[in-house]
Amino acid sequence: MTALTLSTAGAATLRADALVVGVAKSGKTLVVAPGAEAVDKAFEGRLAAVLETLGASGAEGEATKLPAPAGLKAPVVLAVGLGAAPEDGGSFGAETLRRAAGTAARTLTGAKKAAFALPIAAAEDAAAIAEGALLGAYAFTAYQEDGKDTKKPLAEVALLGAKPRDKAHKAAAERAQAVAEEINRARDLINMPPNDLTPAAFAAAAQAAGKEHGLKVQVLDEKALAKGGYGGILGVGNGSENPPRLVRIAYTHPKAERTLALVGKGITYDSGGISLKPAGHNETMKCDMSGAAAVFSSVVAAARLGLEVNVTGWLALAENMPSGSATRPGDVLRMYSGKTVEVLNTDAEGRLVLADALTRASEEHPDAIVDVATLTGAMVLALGNRTFGIMANDDDYRSAIHEIAEEVGEASWPMPLPADLRKGMDSPTADIANMGERMGGGLVAGLFLQEFVGKGITWAHLDIAGPAFHEGAPYGYTPKGGTGSSVRTLVKLAERTAAGEI
Repeated sequence: MTALTLSTAGAATLRADALVVGVAKSGKTLVVAPGAEAVDKAFEGRLAAVLETLGASGAEGEATKLPAPAGLKAPVVLAVGLGAAPEDGGSFGAETLRRAAGTAARTLTGAKKAAFALPIAAAEDAAAIAEGALLGAYAFTAYQEDGKDTKKPLAEVALLGAKPRDKAHKAAAERAQAVAEEINRARDLINMPPNDLTPAAFAAAAQAAGKEHGLKVQVLDEKALAKGGYGGILGVGNGSENPPRLVRIAYTHPKAERTLALVGKGITYDSGGISLKPAGHNETMKCDMSGAAAVFSSVVAAARLGLEVNVTGWLALAENMPSGSATRPGDVLRMYSGKTVEVLNTDAEGRLVLADALTRASEEHPDAIVDVATLTGAMVLALGNRTFGIMANDDDYRSAIHEIAEEVGEASWPMPLPADLRKGMDSPTADIANMGERMGGGLVAGLFLQEFVGKGITWAHLDIAGPAFHEGAPYGYTPKGGTGSSVRTLVKLAERTAAGEI
C-alpha cells in the first residue's frame, strides 16, 4: 500500500526519487503552476521553456520527465499537464488535480518516493492530490511472480504545500487515504479471478473486514436462503457448484439519527446462464460483482471515517452458470417479496438477486436505499464507458446524487423511469417478467427493481455497467481493470446524510 505524508520541506530540499510539478496552458504559452516556484528557480526561470523544447503542451494527461538541475535534491523532475490555466488567478479544479496526480503516480511506477509540488490553495486541493496519487499508484499484482522486470507501485507520496499541523489539511489527507484505500479494496475484488472469488470467498472477505473494523456481518448461505424464501438469489445461483450468499454488513454510530441502506449486485461470474453469452462478451464477466464491491468498500469507509450515520450494506452474491440445475428461460421464480417472476432471459440475472436484497433491506425501514450494479449493456450504449446512470423514485434525491457524483469527480447522468415501459414486463404466467422492451433496456431494469422497494422508502439505482471495468489504456488515476466506480459517490452521500443535508 502506498504511504502518504504531508511534508513541510521545500521542493528544493526534500530528498525523493522524483519531484512532481504542474504546468498549464495560458493561451498559447506554457506556464508553471503554483507550487513549483523553487523548481523553476533551479532552472533559472526557464522550466517552461525547457519543457516546450521537449514538446510539452500542458494538456491534461501529459507527463514529461527531465533531469533535475543543481539545486534540487531529487534527480528527476516530472511535469504533468493541468490543462488550461484558471482565469483571474483562480484555483485549479479538484478533478484536474486528482487526474494529474494520478498520471504522475502511474508514470513513477517503480519509484520509492515522489514529492508532489502541485498547486494547493486549500485543504480540498491537498485531498484531491492525495486521492489521485494513491489511486494512480494502484496495481493488481497478486497473481504475478516477483522478478527483475516487475515494477512495484510508487511506494510513498509526499505532499508539499500542505500543512501537516493544520487540522483541516490533516483531516482532508486522512479522509483521502481512507477513501482511496477502500476504492483499491474494491478494485482488488473486481480484478480477482472468479475461480478464487466465489460467493463464499467474497462473504469471507466481508467477515474479515467486519472483524477488523467493528462491523456486524451476517451471512445467509444456501440453506438459510432456501429457508427464507430468497427465490431470486437461489434461482440465479442454482446452476453453479459455488452456492450463493446474501451478506448483511452494518456500520452503526451511537449518535446516528438516519440510516442509509446500500445494495450491491454481486455476480462473481456471469456466463449468462442458459441464455449463454457469446464469445467476446464473457471474458471480463468477473467484474459483474462491481456493485457489491463498491457497497462493501463504502460501508468500511464509513466506519473508518466514523460518520454519524448508520450504513447497512447488502451484498447479493451468486455465480450465474449453465448446468442441469440452472434456471431455464420460461421458469417462474417466487421472490423473497412473494411476487412471482417469469424468467425470459437468464442473462438478466442481476435484477433477480437485487430484487431479493432490496425487499430484505426495505424490511429495516431505512431512510433511503441506493442499489449499485453493473446491470445493463443498454446503459453503456446510452452513456458510454465512463458515465453511470442514476434512476430514482424521487427526483430531488436523484438530483442530489448526481450533484454529489459530479463533485467527487465521477461522471454520471440522471435517467428517467418512464411508466409506459412497465407494460412490456407484463407476464401471462407470473406477476412480472424479468425482461421488457429492448429499447430503453436500462430504464426497464430500473422499473423492475422499483417493484421490490418498500412503500414510502426513498430509493435510487446506479447502473455502473460502463465505468466499473476499464478495458482500455490507463488514464489519470484510472487503471486498466476494476475501477471502484461509485465508491466516492456513496461515501460522500453517507457524509451528506450524516450532516442532515439530504
